[in-house]
Amino acid sequence: MWSETVADRRHDIAVEGYNVVAWEFGEGDEVVLCLNGGPGLPCDYLREAHSCLKNHGYRVIAFDQLGTGKSDRPNDPRLWTMARYVKEVETVRRTLGLGPVHLLGHSWGGWLAIEVALHHPGAVRSLILENTVADMPHLISELNRLRSALGAETVAMMQRYEALGWLEHPAYQAAITLLNYRHVCRLDVWPEPVRRSLDDWNQGPYLALQGPNEFLYTGSLKAWDRSADLAAIRVPCLITTGQHDELTPACAMKMQQGLAEFELHVFPNSSHMPFYEEPQAYYPVLLDFLARQRAAGGR
Repeated sequence: MWSETVADRRHDIAVEGYNVVAWEFGEGDEVVLCLNGGPGLPCDYLREAHSCLKNHGYRVIAFDQLGTGKSDRPNDPRLWTMARYVKEVETVRRTLGLGPVHLLGHSWGGWLAIEVALHHPGAVRSLILENTVADMPHLISELNRLRSALGAETVAMMQRYEALGWLEHPAYQAAITLLNYRHVCRLDVWPEPVRRSLDDWNQGPYLALQGPNEFLYTGSLKAWDRSADLAAIRVPCLITTGQHDELTPACAMKMQQGLAEFELHVFPNSSHMPFYEEPQAYYPVLLDFLARQRAAGGR
């Protein structure tokens, strides 16, 4: 079903001495700038799920964050910081002359989108926060709840191997695999763009910022919490999540409580990737939101 999408244009963008590669689809006046999850993932999975927006009159931009995909891959741990990634997003936006954008962030890309909206409010026309959070300590408590559904014996095994650093042990990996199929993507066969991104994952940024897997946060963002600052975001916000999402509906609800202008949609048959798991429900929600922002004329 899925084959690699051919972009209308490719851009090589200089970001603080490194090359970052972006792809552009469509020629509409309304720009959707996509920030993918990870960190450390190429943008393939998000790019190929959203390039179709060009068929609805939108100009879609996605890019491989530094260290991923076709962009440069420096081996310097000092580069893996939220502040540097925020500068990168703003450099891409300014270099391409995008003006205020509909900023779509998925998972880690949502954390990044929140920071961009707080640091560069004039850059954002609307904010689309997909399967993401604004409070990492709350997320960690939710992940522990999801882990507990595996049963006390399995949780004890996971905790023991985490304490010992035996994260590659087959029993531990089996538990993580089960959690991934429950809470990351519930499809029996994961879409090819997802597999392509996962197969090219740079673990450097991931370990530095998040941790060794989706259910164990040990990186520099484990205490990140912007929930008290969300009221400063004064643009319309669309929040989406899946009923079975690793970044749970409870996290989405907590996020919405801090925002001035929001709407929230929970997709009942999805986990972390509604655009692949439940596209027949996902795209009408996204397109309706974007159409209303277009009609509002960038107020």
